[in-house]
Amino acid sequence: MQAANLSMVIEQVGRDKDLDPNVLIQALEQAITTAALKTFGSIRSFEAKFNKETGSVDLHLIVTVVEDDPEEGVEISMAQAEEFGIEAELGDELLFQVFYRDEDSDRAKEQDEQYGTLIDLQGAHKHFGRIAAQTAKQVIYQRVREAERDNIYNEFKERKGELITGIVRRFERGNLIVDLGKTEAILPTREQVPRESFRSGDSIKALLLDIDRNARGPQIILSRTHKGLLEKLFEQEVPEIFEKIVRIESSAREPGARAKIGVSSKDRDVDPVGACVGMKGSRVQAVVQELRGEKIDIVPYDDDPARFVCSAIAPAEVVRVIIDAQGHRMELIVPDDKLSLAIGKKGQNVRLASQLTGWRIDIHSESKILELEARAKTQMAAVAGVDEALADSLFQFGWRSVSDLSMAISEEMAQIPEIGTVEAADQIIAGAMVFLHGGVSEEAIAAEAAAEAEAEAEVPEAPSEVVAAESTSETATETEATEG
Repeated sequence: MQAANLSMVIEQVGRDKDLDPNVLIQALEQAITTAALKTFGSIRSFEAKFNKETGSVDLHLIVTVVEDDPEEGVEISMAQAEEFGIEAELGDELLFQVFYRDEDSDRAKEQDEQYGTLIDLQGAHKHFGRIAAQTAKQVIYQRVREAERDNIYNEFKERKGELITGIVRRFERGNLIVDLGKTEAILPTREQVPRESFRSGDSIKALLLDIDRNARGPQIILSRTHKGLLEKLFEQEVPEIFEKIVRIESSAREPGARAKIGVSSKDRDVDPVGACVGMKGSRVQAVVQELRGEKIDIVPYDDDPARFVCSAIAPAEVVRVIIDAQGHRMELIVPDDKLSLAIGKKGQNVRLASQLTGWRIDIHSESKILELEARAKTQMAAVAGVDEALADSLFQFGWRSVSDLSMAISEEMAQIPEIGTVEAADQIIAGAMVFLHGGVSEEAIAAEAAAEAEAEAEVPEAPSEVVAAESTSETATETEATEG
């Protein structure tokens, strides 16, 4: 390659690789500097500068002016500088051009005639050998590769969570390598849906999950299992979602099997579920086909968590909802014949509904709950001062067990019409405590505990020493018996 063509090469490579020409120039300068150090020795200092006029990289040896005893190849003395007519002061850095190309031999001779002894002293004139040239090549390749990777990172770093379309090129240890045009991406095994299969040349849509700047291979990591893929596919198919009229509030997905998506609308005239379904189901079917047959439930979002949970558990019907706000938990009561439908295959339906709504959901059959309620009311009716009618009222007001009654607040319980007074409430609470302790009153339990404490306090310390002594003698006897 001729030096005069170097500018054209930089321009062409920059255009092909989509790189800034300055990056290539810096790579060339670094490569020549590295090769020079490899050839002339690492103790020397060099400076390489691209010359746009000549289209070549000029290399200069840097030496420092010292008083005397200069280090060869690094310094020159004041006397040497004066000998060759160089005007310099102590501490100045002088640059001597190094001619490392055959075509510069005439210029090297001219410099030898002017500074021959001095340049010989620096040992500068020498052609680059094979090893130095190989080193320069490696430096250029590495810098260009780094620049390409930086370009890719800067282009895709803001596109995390977007939908990416590419072509499957090859398989590497189960991973799919996807061609995105300018670069390649990887679809790891962990981000693939087991039931899906692709062949080389297939078009593929995936979510841009992450971009790993330090990866050796492809930097861009794709996913076909992330729930964000489901949302982006709906955004692509449903104009109302793209225009922010319909909003995806939440989504849940078990890749390859089933998914749920909660949607709401800012416009009262726009049905969010209907917009996502499309004419004759065209929109949702397009998403289903892209996800290779994955079933999708579109759920209307509601600010009331109970309503939202009931919609999410569809197609099962819910008879009653019991909310535990403190534990962020809901109990759903469903008809007996709808229990398996509400739970779903291997618990899939209730699991997805829980992920979609963010609430922990427990599902019970109606008959089972009625049986538990009847048992709880029977136990409450066995408490002193409580009959069946009062047990039913207590249950309706939120006290669901004898344990709840024992921890009740008298003032709150007194508000029940059948009870009326704090004294009556105190009697019921006391009766519940007696019931929990097996029919023994609290006073009897307290008296028994006090008697045990008093008996322990009266035990003298001497017997403990006797016990210790006896234990020691027993141990000794056992030892003797063992030895015998």
